[in-house]
Amino acid sequence: MKLAMAQMGMSENIRQNADKAIEFIRKAKGYDLIFFPEIQFTPFFPQHEKKDADRYAMKIDDDRIKELQSAARENAIYVSPNLYLEQNQKRYDASLWITPGGAVEGTASMVHIIQAKCFYEGDYYTPSETGFRVFSTPWGKVGIVICFDRHLPESIRTCALLGAQLVIIPTANTADEPLTMFEWEIRVQAMQNQVFIAMCNRVGTEGGMDFAGESLVANPDGEILVKADRSEQLILSEFDLTEVEQARIKRPYLALRRPEYYK
Repeated sequence: MKLAMAQMGMSENIRQNADKAIEFIRKAKGYDLIFFPEIQFTPFFPQHEKKDADRYAMKIDDDRIKELQSAARENAIYVSPNLYLEQNQKRYDASLWITPGGAVEGTASMVHIIQAKCFYEGDYYTPSETGFRVFSTPWGKVGIVICFDRHLPESIRTCALLGAQLVIIPTANTADEPLTMFEWEIRVQAMQNQVFIAMCNRVGTEGGMDFAGESLVANPDGEILVKADRSEQLILSEFDLTEVEQARIKRPYLALRRPEYYK
């Protein structure tokens, strides 16, 4: 699979953010899948408590989403944007799964909602009511885990048990967080679940938050295949998802599970 990650900074100008996303998709032409950081169309408004975020919420028929669908079709690429999605009078931190034909095949919403300093996400997000999602491609299956979800090991494990060979993580990590620990968190979970994991972060300073970039891809052995610096960029990586099956034959962690004892 040929994977592209759009490590990008966001402004208050939603139109500008949308145009930047389209340009990243065009640059990724020839690749199989591109995904983006957390809530890519907007500034990181959850750093504020109970802010009026009505103007940031998008419905599935929003023109800017339709533009992403057109870009996916024109560039023959899977696209997974992450946005502040409004459905059935509720709002979610959600990733879409757009096919190379331009269809929205499904959505995956954040399951675990944190409420902490600079991450007042409980003020804005409804917890997922559908759980973790895994989507099929010609190269293998891709699961989606959104930002904070990755800190709970059940998240990536659930995707692996649903057949995911690659798990993508749109995120918003800051420079004052334990980035070394976050890297090891991804590497260990990639090894324990024997999946590829790709995490795409924001960059730039927004209010009191300095987003750190350092997007990365880890393989099923927990090795880092690519890691970015802190600049805005398109990160490209290529790997063979059949390595997942080979790793699970070599070390059958999942096959040896005994869930009847996990209480």
